[in-house]
Amino acid sequence: MDRTKIRLSQEEEELVATADWILTKNRVIQKINQLLSRVQTSQQQLLQTCTMLEHEVLTSSPKISKGENYKGLPWLVLDYPRSFNKEEVFAIRTLFWWGNFFSVTLHLSGKYKVGHERKIIDSFESLKGEAFSVCINEDQWQHHFDPSNYTPLSDFDPSAFQEKIQKGSFVKLAKKIPLEQWSGVEKKLLKVFSQLINTL
Repeated sequence: MDRTKIRLSQEEEELVATADWILTKNRVIQKINQLLSRVQTSQQQLLQTCTMLEHEVLTSSPKISKGENYKGLPWLVLDYPRSFNKEEVFAIRTLFWWGNFFSVTLHLSGKYKVGHERKIIDSFESLKGEAFSVCINEDQWQHHFDPSNYTPLSDFDPSAFQEKIQKGSFVKLAKKIPLEQWSGVEKKLLKVFSQLINTL
């Protein structure tokens, strides 16, 4: 049986014959992991004096995960604090997505959403002023900032924001940081984390 040959483009042939680019990518991923580990340590220090969150949230252990294929690209995520089950989620997720951005996301569902939604609603103006966005997607496990997933709070008025928070089965508030801001990204990630904790 005659099979169609699998062909590589000239660019693909050059890449597959060169190790440097993949070794560089591996070094970058290692450095991002180190960065998230440092962020994690600072986050834990910030929460040492926190008393307003649920016990199981405050006593959760940080977790850094990584993968190669969120929409075709590598990613790393730090979840802390975190509490996940089928019906209830509390997580602050610090995400690195290759070729796109860093982001920090507050993700609440179940009792955590119910318990904190009033404070979130009351924080609308301050969150809007800090350029946060709210998830409008029905799929709570998407992380991109396309218009189908996130809408800036600047597009809401207070009553529309309140309705969005109260009617949804989950809440996700997020802010992204461009990769071009690498030199100050650690402080920026911690600032966003602190803003979200203070909101609660």
